Amino acid sequence: MIEVKNITKSYGKTQAVRGISFSIKDGECFGLLGPNGAGKSTTINMLSMLFPPNAGQITIGGIDVAKANGEVKSMLGIVPQEIALYEKFTAWENILFWGSIYGVKGKALNDKAEQLLKWVGLFDRRKDLVKDYSGGMKRRINIACALLHSPKVLLLDEPTVGVDPQSRNLIFELIQQLNKEGMTIIYTTHYMEEAEKLCDRIGIIDNGLIIAQGTLDELKKQSEVNDMIIVDCTQTPDEKMLAEKLKTTVSVHENRLSILSEDSKKDLTRIVTTCTDAGYEITRIDIQKANLESVFLKMTGKQLRD
Repeated sequence: MIEVKNITKSYGKTQAVRGISFSIKDGECFGLLGPNGAGKSTTINMLSMLFPPNAGQITIGGIDVAKANGEVKSMLGIVPQEIALYEKFTAWENILFWGSIYGVKGKALNDKAEQLLKWVGLFDRRKDLVKDYSGGMKRRINIACALLHSPKVLLLDEPTVGVDPQSRNLIFELIQQLNKEGMTIIYTTHYMEEAEKLCDRIGIIDNGLIIAQGTLDELKKQSEVNDMIIVDCTQTPDEKMLAEKLKTTVSVHENRLSILSEDSKKDLTRIVTTCTDAGYEITRIDIQKANLESVFLKMTGKQLRD
């Protein structure tokens, strides 16, 4: 369905995307996981044809977007990171406006608007002004607007930023239902659990490069990571010093140490002794089996944070 070959994008002297490539099968949910500023939104903006890449090629549905972008636009539904709604319009008015932009009109638009508002759980609030909606409700209306023209591909750029837990779970359910029905989805996030929960395959992007991609099991094998030991201390540890002493990847965030381990049972005593000798009082220790967080730490040398 989607082929991305060696695309780049620069803003002045800043290279936001540095020659990334990936492919997405029809009906697949593909996640782009990385910290803020990694190049996720820039990639989405090139896929949605807001601007072209400086180099490389994007093909969607067998069509080179540089040569026939009008055909491709009708295939895409886009949910941007920033809320794209008119605050002084009602939800119903927003739906009708965006439907007309997509070329959906008349009874077909009214029927689709009603269907989607019920689907996102906001039909009873359709006459309320969007400015009175919560962040999660606005996100759900944004998703509804992107689906008015029945696209084949849905691009979601961090759709759960700033939403309440209830709306977040509902958004998950909506995305999973769309994917189950066969929609191809590209999902960007900096939340590990979202990528693990929703995506068939994941591309880890950092500093404008995709450093690894595959299923979660494939990423675990690529990273050769086993366990991660989490150590909470009463003060902030010295990351560089501990990494040198323990001879492994160590990441410090506030008073928490994240330490990669090939054998947690063997390494635990050494870690406790090293921390104690350095004067760090330990308040909690947790051993986590290999997951996306430990994979990211191994591949980038840092934790994924907001």
